[in-house]
This record gives sequence, C-alpha cells and structure tokens, in this order.
Amino acid sequence: MSRRIDHLVVAVRDLDQAAAFYKRLGFQVGTRNRHPWGTENRIIQFRTSFIELITIGEGAAIAAPTDRAFSFGAFIRDYLQDREGLAMLVLDSQDAEADARAFAQAGIGAFEPFHFERKGVRPDGSEVHVAFSLAFAAMPSLTRAGFFVCQQHYPENFWNPAFQIHDNRAEDVAVVALSIPDPDRHEGFLRAFTGEVPSRPSLNDLSYRLAGGHLDVMTPDDAGESYGSVEAEMDQPSFVAFTVRIDDVARQAKWLEAAEIPFVHIGTRLVVPASAAMGVAVAFEAT
Repeated sequence: MSRRIDHLVVAVRDLDQAAAFYKRLGFQVGTRNRHPWGTENRIIQFRTSFIELITIGEGAAIAAPTDRAFSFGAFIRDYLQDREGLAMLVLDSQDAEADARAFAQAGIGAFEPFHFERKGVRPDGSEVHVAFSLAFAAMPSLTRAGFFVCQQHYPENFWNPAFQIHDNRAEDVAVVALSIPDPDRHEGFLRAFTGEVPSRPSLNDLSYRLAGGHLDVMTPDDAGESYGSVEAEMDQPSFVAFTVRIDDVARQAKWLEAAEIPFVHIGTRLVVPASAAMGVAVAFEAT
C-alpha cells in the first residue's frame, strides 16, 4: 500500500507574514503553535495532508544533531540561514519505530524514532492533545532536502473538517517537485524512503507514485520548464515546488488576480512562481 503525503514543511523567516500570504492565496491558515524545542508553526489543513509553515521562535533551545538523533529544529535553523522554501517532505506512517528500523536496514538513516506532544486548538478555542512519532531518513548529498515519516497517535484530535474549508476550495497536496542535477544517483534512496519503484516520465526524470499524489524528481532545467521561477541551486538537490488540487483553476486565476499575486499558466497548472512565494513555487491543478 502506497504511503500518502502527510505534510510539507515550508520554512519561513516571518511566520505571520507567510500566513498572511497564504491567506491571500485563498487558504485557511491555523493559529500559531509552538514545539517543545522552540520552532513555531501555523498549519494549512486539507483532507489527508497539510502544509506546515514553520520558523524558529524566540528562546528556542535547539538540540544538536548526533549520529543517532536527527535534530528537526537544527535542520530548519540551518535551512533558514541560506533560504526560505520547502525544506522537508513528510509521508505518513502507521508505525514509526518499524519504519526507523526499515530505514536503518536500507542504509538511509540510523536515527532513533523521535516522539513529541503538544496542545492543539479546535475552531471553538478549546484545547486538544496531539502526539507524533517521527522516523527520519537522510543522505549526505541531500543536505537541503529533509525526509521523514510521521505517525499520528491522536488523529481524531488533529484532523478537523472545519479547518479544511478554504476560499480557493483546495482539497489536498497532489505533487511535490524535487530538483536534482542527477536524479538517477538518488533513485535508490528515494525508492527506499517511498517504498515505490519510480516511473520515467522523461529521459532524466523520475516519478514516485504516492497515495493520492506523487513525488516528481527532475533536473533543474526541467523544474524551471514545469514551474517557471524556481529557487533551485543547479548543484544542490532541493524541493522547488508543490501542487495543490482544487476544483476550478479558472476561478483560482480570478482570485489571484484580485489579490494581485503573480501567476502563470504552465500546461494544465496555474503556478505562483517561487520568486513571489517565499522560495517555493505553489501550483494549482484541477481535481
């Protein structure tokens, strides 16, 4: 059974400014949350996936990474020293401990599973308890692209239809685009992480099927053709774009025009370029 996209981690320097921009895109953005180690986030929730806008909060106590402990906070901090953008791809997990063992056996991460809890807020303002276990994967050449899986222990307290109503009628994250100068070099790592054998939509590109979506791995040139302006270093693998599924692309074009947000039509997608969207191209495609 294919894993699904659980969420995308979008690192930003000004969390409230980013939230305001995503509201202008037509999304409902949640309130500010704080992790125990000091990163702070605001969440855009869909039916089965979400976007996590994240930054480093005041007084953060970021743990140093070790050979056995992946430091989520340190990864976000270091990423933001160079740029804003889509920092990490997160797939779902039914058993993070088992996934951590599988990643270690496959040689893509010898990290201990990481567990944390925090309080969430319902639409009526009441608090709920949420808890997560994470299993990380890593490859030395992928220093600007993070990968982990997430097991939710109280999904009934996290997923809420009231948070999934958006002015742009967004339904779910459908596609994540990873720019890599030499996709074949990373095929083994990505196969072990996703559990999928990739297809080859073109000569140099790879596509990994996920439940309800896919991970597209492409050269920087192909990423530019597919998403217009992307913040991709030619020699550095990095996530450069994601696509959200909506019901009406023409309606969204009118919404963006009214919001004075630049966009282009590329194929069947409507794309807000990375230069206008804090380092990551945001695309919309019809259901």
